Amino acid sequence: MPHTVPRAGAAQGSRPRWWTELPLIAVVYAAYSAGRLLARGDVSTAVDHGLAILHFEQRLHIDFESPLNDIFTDNAAIGIPADFAYASLHYVLTPAILVWLWKRHKASDYRFLRTWLLVSTLIGLIGFTLMPTCPPRLLEAGHGFVDTMAQYGSYGWWGGEASAPRGLGGLTNQYAAMPSLHVGWALWCGVALWRHGRSVWARIGAVAYPLAITLVVMGTANHYFLDAAAGIATMGIGALLAGPALRLTHTLRTRFGPARETAPASRHAGAPADVGDKCETSARERERIPRQQGRGADRQRTDGAAGEGGRGAGADTGDRGATAAGGAAPATGDGATAAAR
Repeated sequence: MPHTVPRAGAAQGSRPRWWTELPLIAVVYAAYSAGRLLARGDVSTAVDHGLAILHFEQRLHIDFESPLNDIFTDNAAIGIPADFAYASLHYVLTPAILVWLWKRHKASDYRFLRTWLLVSTLIGLIGFTLMPTCPPRLLEAGHGFVDTMAQYGSYGWWGGEASAPRGLGGLTNQYAAMPSLHVGWALWCGVALWRHGRSVWARIGAVAYPLAITLVVMGTANHYFLDAAAGIATMGIGALLAGPALRLTHTLRTRFGPARETAPASRHAGAPADVGDKCETSARERERIPRQQGRGADRQRTDGAAGEGGRGAGADTGDRGATAAGGAAPATGDGATAAAR
């Protein structure tokens, strides 16, 4: 009888199915996009928040977005590639790395990184809702910022409204600058490449990509330096909450789906216990036991045959003795006739 082990944790260790992963990610991304639209808030409030961040940075001399924006504006060879990177990599490279993790790495690693990304995205949505922030490019011209996306718009598919395609600017929230999930998602990509990439180029990309995106979001005047710092902090909080979120989902799955997870064990509930469950016997010894039992059975059959042969020999000896003592042994009929006389 085969050895059966209950699979209470099988669902947690098995590879997730793509038809369950895609709807999950789609739902979270849809909630993120819808939340950005619903959290537009008052434009004047968003502008006030943006100016407060800028003035705070200026007092601390950490307003790095100002000189970077001048460089990107004055040099098209830098500004145009930066605009392409801002408008595309955020939406292309992140899903590509997620699929790569799903196909090539352990299920536990994929689950943690996927949960980390989703939890951090939801935290970012809370930030957009509580603190709508005007990006530097939408401040008045007197603050010295130039919208490079609008300046180089003829080179790409985007218009003057963030990275949205032309004519679709109404589908995005331009005042969702705090925190910068461009930087947060780039950091996530860097950590995934550093931990699971096996080549030197993967390690280089793991460091270069988050740094490059941080420079891009400031140079294109889409985010302040503190927006980028808040994006990094958001990913840090998401990493801390990913483990508890995984344990919670595993507990809910175990509680509401016990029949599916323990089905292999329940099918053998009435069967006798397997010796292998209680005794630790090596594979070589298990192979030897049937042979020893077979040899023992053969020995018993041999001994039994010898015993029957001995008893048959004794009976023959007794018959011969009786014949020798009284002559020929009478037949049964002759004995009965003699007794009648």
